[in-house]
Parts: sequence; structure tokens; C-alpha cells
Amino acid sequence: MRIRTNYANQEHVTFDSVPWVGSPEAGVVRKMLERDGDEVARATSIVRYSAGGQFAEHVHDLGEEFLVLEGTFQDEHGDYPAGTYVRNPPGSRHRPFSRDGCVIFVKLRQFSHGDAAQRCVRPSDGEWRRQQGELVTMKDLHAFVDERVRLVKIPPAANVVFPAGAKGTELLVLRGSMEAAALPCPQYTWVRSPKPALGVRSELGCLIWLKQGHLPRAHSESVARG
Repeated sequence: MRIRTNYANQEHVTFDSVPWVGSPEAGVVRKMLERDGDEVARATSIVRYSAGGQFAEHVHDLGEEFLVLEGTFQDEHGDYPAGTYVRNPPGSRHRPFSRDGCVIFVKLRQFSHGDAAQRCVRPSDGEWRRQQGELVTMKDLHAFVDERVRLVKIPPAANVVFPAGAKGTELLVLRGSMEAAALPCPQYTWVRSPKPALGVRSELGCLIWLKQGHLPRAHSESVARG
């Protein structure tokens, strides 16, 4: 299965434009934003756990990165409330579930070579700092070589340009709305751009998850199976 695997294309996917798709486990469904592979895949998805939904224990051969959007995600290591950002590096394992239900944004098999950081950033962790002449406020979540992951608050009536260099930009609108490339981006819109800079505008202000310096240069990456 291949969904939006041409990384030379700019992608814009609103939450309502893609369907929920079942998973191998009852009570867990996902919206597939990008995917290269079948059940073992390089993938970016929005995943919803119904109350009591769970996955069997499994190993992340090439790593897992996720942000809890709603509710509380859980595994044998603890509880992760909305706003928590987690990186489980290659070789890590866990048994995920949600007692009361949750929604997460998750990226699988996309760690940079050599990145072995285990990270959990809760909403109260870290500091917000001003950027771009105090136009936006950012909180760092992760950095490795060229890759940067941040939360960004964009104020009302702001035009912002995010320089990204040669490895592009990816974002998810967490709260509020904005425009990117003149396209509307309501809550949970996902954008991926290969361009060296991405300009956005927010009339009423918004909060986004922003990742830069990580996109593959090739148009498509094959996935190691198994």
C-alpha cells in the first residue's frame, strides 16, 4: 500500500477528507495520512482508541513518535494525557491501550539513522520562547542533526514563514485554523511540504505541531518488511 509517498509533492490533508480505517485490533481505527507498506509500514496516521481499545505488545523496529491529541493514551510504562509527546526509539517495545479512549497523531519507522533517544515531553515540561521577532512562540520537543520538532503558537492576523532548508516541513494543526499555500487548514489538517520554506497565515491564531529537516530526498522510500 502506498499513500502520498512522493515526497516531491506538497500534501494538504484535512481531517474530514480521509476515512477511518480499521486496524488488526478491535477498538482501534486510523486515518492514513501517508503510508508505504501494509501493516508493517512507514506511516503517518491519526489513530483513535475506543474506551478499552488496545494493541498487543510489539517491538518498534524502526521507532515510533506520537503526540496525544485527545484523552489519555496508556501503556505499561504510564499514562500520557493530551498534549504529551513521546518518542520510542528503534528496538523499544510496549503494549499500548486506552481505558477511556483517546486520539493520537503517530509516525512509524521514521527515525533518523543513529537517533536512539527515548523521550517523553508532557504539557508542563519545557519552556516556551519567542521567535521571528516575537511573532510566534515555540516549545522544543526534539532535535537530532537537522531534524527539529516543536510546538508553535501563531498569534491572530499573523503571516509566518518557516524556513526548512533542503529537507522540508511537516505540520499538524492542533487548535484553531490557518492557511498554507492559500488552502484552508482547520483543526487536525496535516501539511507536508518539500519546499525550502513554508508560509502560513492564521486569521484567528492557532497552535501547530511542526517538524522540519527530516523528509527523505527520494520521491519514495521502500519499507523494510517484517
